[in-house]
Parts: sequence; C-alpha cells; structure tokens
Amino acid sequence: MALSRRSGRSRLTLIVLILSSVTVLTLDFRGAGVIDDVRGAAGTVFSPLEGAVDTVTNPFSDAWNGITGYDDLEAENEALRQRLDQIDGDEVRNEDAAGQLEDLAELEDLSFTGAIDTVVARVVSGPQTNFEQSIQLDKGSDDGLAEGMPVVTEAGLVGRIVSITGSRSVVQLVTEAGFDLGVRHVPSQTVGFAKGAGIGASIRVDEGIGPSVEVEEGDALTTSGVSRSIFPPDIPVGRVTSIRSSADQLAQELAVEPLADLANLSYVRVMLWEPSA
Repeated sequence: MALSRRSGRSRLTLIVLILSSVTVLTLDFRGAGVIDDVRGAAGTVFSPLEGAVDTVTNPFSDAWNGITGYDDLEAENEALRQRLDQIDGDEVRNEDAAGQLEDLAELEDLSFTGAIDTVVARVVSGPQTNFEQSIQLDKGSDDGLAEGMPVVTEAGLVGRIVSITGSRSVVQLVTEAGFDLGVRHVPSQTVGFAKGAGIGASIRVDEGIGPSVEVEEGDALTTSGVSRSIFPPDIPVGRVTSIRSSADQLAQELAVEPLADLANLSYVRVMLWEPSA
C-alpha cells in the first residue's frame, strides 16, 4: 500500500515539473521579465559550481590536448631534424666543392709539363689491397689516354697508366715494387736509375750515382728523360732522405721520398705523352 502511495506521489511530481517547464519556456519565449530574473538568480547560484567544474576539468583538458597534439609536435620535430640534416649536408658539400676547386687550381699551372698536353682526371678508387700500389681514374681511352702515359700532380710524379678502358684507367704508383725509372740528381745533373720499393718504403736509387758524386739529404731528383726512362724529362720525383754506399762501394744508394702525396690524391693530370718504342 505504501508503494502505491509512493508511486502516485512520484507521478504527480513529474507532472508538476513538466507543466512548470512548459510554463517557463512559454514565458521565456514571450520575453517575460520574471524569467530573466530567475535566470540571473540561477546563474548566480550555479556560477561558482561552473568555476569549480572548470578548475577540476581543465587539467584533464590540457592533458587531452597534449595527447591529441603529440603527433603534430612529433611531425614538427622531425621536420626540424630533417632541415638540420640538410644544412649539415649542404655545408659538407660546400666544403667538398671548395676543396675540389682548390685541388683543380693547383693543377692549372704545371710548368714541368712544358708543351705536352694534359688531361685532368679524378681519382675514383685507391689501392684495393694492402699489397697493391695502384689507383683508378675516371678517364680512359675515350678521353685520349693510353697505356704508359705519365700521371702527375702539381708536386710531381705519381705513376703511369698500366691498363685502360674507354672510361677508366688504372695507374701504377711510382712506389710499387719493381717500378723502374730513370732519374737525375738535380745538383750534380748525374743520371741514375730508381725503382719502387713497395708499401711503406721510399723509392730506391741503386745505380748510376757514383761514390764521387756529392749527394746530401734533401737533394731533389727529377725524371731523366734518357735511356731506360719511360717518362719525359724534368718531372719532379722526390728528395733524398738517406744515403749509403753500395755493397761493392761502386755506387751510392739513395732513399728518395716522393714529392707527390700519394696517400691523398683527389685530382691528377695525365700527360699525353707515350714513350718511344
């Protein structure tokens, strides 16, 4: 019985609330001033509650915005990293270009080549093994090069072309064991014969420089251009680093350090000159 009374009271309350709502809406639609007063009072009552709700919910809102904006932030950071990488790459490329221009400028005026035409080539490969003393150039027979042609830098002799294709050349370095060449001791103009002594060793002059010839450390040697020479004359070769007498005391043996920096070659000139048959 109590349940029936409670249900009836609830239905009555619901009906009153509905009718009140309809009345308020109707009055509000007609612009009744009393509704404005009621609305203002309600705003005064509930405003602190709204502020409290904002205070409670703002941290959650900020956190949510941080979560939802993470992808945008990550994209911006990635774009910034890529831009910095590009700047670093541009800087390296500019430095490389400047270095190449400097190397090329040094090759512009090689007085020792005289009237012999030359072709500039880039070194594209160094020695392939620890036992090999050769480099590869980006020019070949299509550019007028041929086997036997001398290869030089602004400092002096590098070696000679020993094999060739249309677009590539292999150069045997002057330090390779068994590399023979005629040399001239500049102070005395005495002609001798030298050979490469292998990796980590100097060029060796072991013939031609007699015991009476005055030789000192630091003396310069050039190519001789005479018999047994596979190069034109007067190409700088190196400087004497040590002197000793041969075992039979009939000659002086010289250790010669190449003038060309064979370990750091970037550009070279190939002299369009072939030894006489």
